[in-house]
Amino acid sequence: MKKIEAIIKPFKLDDVREALSEVGIAGMTVSEVKGFGRQKGHTELYRGAEYMVDFLPKVKLEIVVADDQVEACIDAIMETAQTGKIGDGKIFVSTIERVIRIRTGEENEDAV
Repeated sequence: MKKIEAIIKPFKLDDVREALSEVGIAGMTVSEVKGFGRQKGHTELYRGAEYMVDFLPKVKLEIVVADDQVEACIDAIMETAQTGKIGDGKIFVSTIERVIRIRTGEENEDAV
């Protein structure tokens, strides 16, 4: 099993969720996060004063999938989250050793 973490632009969340649903992804965890990379933030005007916003709002998706679903999941995220502009985000894939559903005690792929 693999854990896919994707950091995307917030306005792309619904499109990505629909695309993942179409490839058979039934569940995910979504968090509102802030961060910066090459974008380096931007300046905003508030009550006549300009100030620097260092951390930009992003959405983090966490999805645990069977090994054979990884590529379809990555492709769905790439196709829908990509705008071609700086700040589109990143996808991280890591190995999951064990998953346990607390309610039933099911483990691994049965628990996902």
